[in-house]
Amino acid sequence: MELRDLEYFAVIAEHGHLGRAAGALGLSQPALSKSLRRLEQTLEARLVKRTTKGVELTAEGSALLLRVRELRLSLRNISREIAEVSQGRVGYLRIGVGAAISEQFLSRAFAALLKDSPKTAVKVVVSDNDVMVPALVDGELDLVVNYFRPTPLEGVVQEELCDDEFVVCVAPGHRLATQKDVKLEDLREERWALTEPVLGASQKLNRVLQDAGLPLPRVAFESRSTSLRQRIVSASDLLNFTSRSAIREAGPGSGVKALAIGELTWKRPIGVIYRHETYLPPAVQRFVQILKETAKKLQK
Repeated sequence: MELRDLEYFAVIAEHGHLGRAAGALGLSQPALSKSLRRLEQTLEARLVKRTTKGVELTAEGSALLLRVRELRLSLRNISREIAEVSQGRVGYLRIGVGAAISEQFLSRAFAALLKDSPKTAVKVVVSDNDVMVPALVDGELDLVVNYFRPTPLEGVVQEELCDDEFVVCVAPGHRLATQKDVKLEDLREERWALTEPVLGASQKLNRVLQDAGLPLPRVAFESRSTSLRQRIVSASDLLNFTSRSAIREAGPGSGVKALAIGELTWKRPIGVIYRHETYLPPAVQRFVQILKETAKKLQK
């Protein structure tokens, strides 16, 4: 099997037409057809079927295309790593982190990495999984550190590091702050500072309230910034649904108090998310190990 035949096949799949694919590759259509036949003979499978508009992938062709895309990413990673070594750099990591993840945990892990590998450079992107996981799958990020779903998305691997807990919080002067037994019903008329509705925390809050027969939260302030929401809550009568680590790290003078509401005390796993592929750059493997070691130390 020739690597160029796989690349030509991927271009055919992208264009859905032999003529347009041949034009994009700078080949004649007969030469491209010959490459396709050679690949089909090697695999002993029909990869495309002709239609009035061009060609469509067969089931075997679709399966092959997924593998070719993984191969492209692996080759890109290998090329990048060789280039970095030639420049005297051990590695260059592009890490996505969730906005609500403990900064104490992250700072310790990044400091340990830079001390252990002084020639490693790191670029950190702070966002959420709806942005970061597609970027990871497309090869724009090497690793994501964030809360994750119980079932991983297709094409990625999740490894748990530790747990965090989400709770409702208010300013100390809020009417609910001194109430001993806060019920869901007590939240009916409250206004909220929340992250965007597509994200896990907002969706969890919505489900709990709906299951209790209560209206959806009245959102007065919306932002993905955990720290900004917390500051707004501390200076207003709004409620927030955020992590205990964010409240803890803000310190006792942050002006925010957690409410003990059983239905809205939500344990969430934090972990590393990376592409499901056979090749992980050594710098990525080393950082995953450092994250595990750092999480273990903080849990003691």
